[in-house]
Amino acid sequence: MGMAVHCNSAPLSCKTWRNRGPTLLPARLCSLPQTPFSFRSDALKLSTCRWDKVASAVASEESAVGSSSSGTDVFNLTYLEGNSWLWDISGVRVLVDPILVGNLDFGIPWLYDAAKKFLKNFELTDLPQVDCLLITQSLDDHCHLKTLKPLSEMSPNLRVIATPNAKPLLDPLFRNVTYLEPGQESEVEAENGSKVRIQATAGPVLGPPWQRPENGYLVISPQGQLTLYYEPHCVYNKDFLEKEHADIVITPVIKQLLPNFTLVSGQEDAVQLAKLLHAKFIVPMKNGDLDSKGFLASIIQGEGTIESFKELLSKELPDAKTLEPTPGEPLHIPPP
Repeated sequence: MGMAVHCNSAPLSCKTWRNRGPTLLPARLCSLPQTPFSFRSDALKLSTCRWDKVASAVASEESAVGSSSSGTDVFNLTYLEGNSWLWDISGVRVLVDPILVGNLDFGIPWLYDAAKKFLKNFELTDLPQVDCLLITQSLDDHCHLKTLKPLSEMSPNLRVIATPNAKPLLDPLFRNVTYLEPGQESEVEAENGSKVRIQATAGPVLGPPWQRPENGYLVISPQGQLTLYYEPHCVYNKDFLEKEHADIVITPVIKQLLPNFTLVSGQEDAVQLAKLLHAKFIVPMKNGDLDSKGFLASIIQGEGTIESFKELLSKELPDAKTLEPTPGEPLHIPPP
């Protein structure tokens, strides 16, 4: 593995453009260690969730499967719509590509302007404590400056792992950034002593063919019992991934198409990705399912459904399970 590039710059004001997550519930927060990056202790206040039911379910699941301290790795994955996630990996809390302040508009709202459908009242201050911010791409739907600027003001020392393409955007905001090229890895440690390894993989090239690709990531749980793969466009380097494996694959499965151009892949490409990584669980994300307007929104077309993806998957990887996330509610995945 290569060495990561570290950047430690003083926070400056950031002028423009663009933008990682753990899932914690009120019933669990009382037992969490306090970190420098701490928001409201009542954690996720999502109007769409029935917290009593969810907290009770998580508590019973933890009793059944144990915790990292008793030798069991667990992923709790909370989908925050778009490309945004909150992950809790045996106590290590990771915020992924967050869009939590304002709409997604790429700085050109007349061309494209999108809002979340379900988590309309979720705010930055509703986040629980976070150990790491993970950024996959340098564009606004991943590196969202409307969110990242106030986030950095709350905690300029927050650990960040990101694609080097986002360096001009992140350097003015955060002091503790690790930029990973594909094949490089870094470690994140929580105050409870749990550690996860994060390895970058090659994602899409958003520009001329000689440009550096954006990132996907392999996330390895503290005791190595589970590995998660995440890349939000379903674009991947087959040669790179064929020597890897992932128990959990988070990927879009519904294609998003412009005339003569694929914005986001899915369907058969997502099936081949799951097969390539020998996945046991596939978590489909509907990153195009937003309330959007503008000319660009009017010409983007979707292709395929989650059901058609499941049919394709059953033929190629019949033992794999598709786990559909509900925005704002934790998806609990213990080792198989």
